[in-house]
Amino acid sequence: MKKLIGIVVAVFLAFPLAGQAEPLEGVEYTRVLPQPVSTGAKIEVREFFWYGCPHCYTLEPYVEKWLRTMPKNAQFVREPAVFSEPWAVHARTYYAFEILGLTGKLHRALFDAIQVDKRKLYDAESIADFVAEKGADRAAFLNAYNSFGVAGSVNRARMDGRAYGIDGVPTVIVDGKYMTSANIAGGHDKVFEVVDFLIKKAAAERGAKKRH
Repeated sequence: MKKLIGIVVAVFLAFPLAGQAEPLEGVEYTRVLPQPVSTGAKIEVREFFWYGCPHCYTLEPYVEKWLRTMPKNAQFVREPAVFSEPWAVHARTYYAFEILGLTGKLHRALFDAIQVDKRKLYDAESIADFVAEKGADRAAFLNAYNSFGVAGSVNRARMDGRAYGIDGVPTVIVDGKYMTSANIAGGHDKVFEVVDFLIKKAAAERGAKKRH
């Protein structure tokens, strides 16, 4: 009897796993025109976002959770989408944070200020005030914000968005050729399940390419 019960339990537990279909191309993810990646041997996972996007803010906790368990063969890259001048302001802000080493301190904080506190942080001066409130150097931020290097990064982000055909955010690109989002993955909580599948798929494809 115990043996029979054990078999029944094993079948019961296995059934849901067997019923879980892998993500389908054209359903939970799509192909995009392949672009070079910046992560070398690692599988690039690139998120396009905007601080003014509530859906990007909703995805952020899932990003943070996934980063704690990210596959070792993957590397995460954030890239601000640039569709208009207000978006360009936030793109400059993100890259200024990167230059100054403030991303860890201010990336989520700026999201919170805009999405939760409903602060109108859409120009350089108001964001500089916010940066100062958080204990960072206001002048250093503005210098970075207005720098040639940041301008170049924003232009590159704009071109990347066009190259991938990005028409909304948040959007995640895996290995420069697969795209998914909350809309097609089935929800914000499903995005990184699809991403993990695509990382394995991309790694297998890279391996097959090396063998030929």
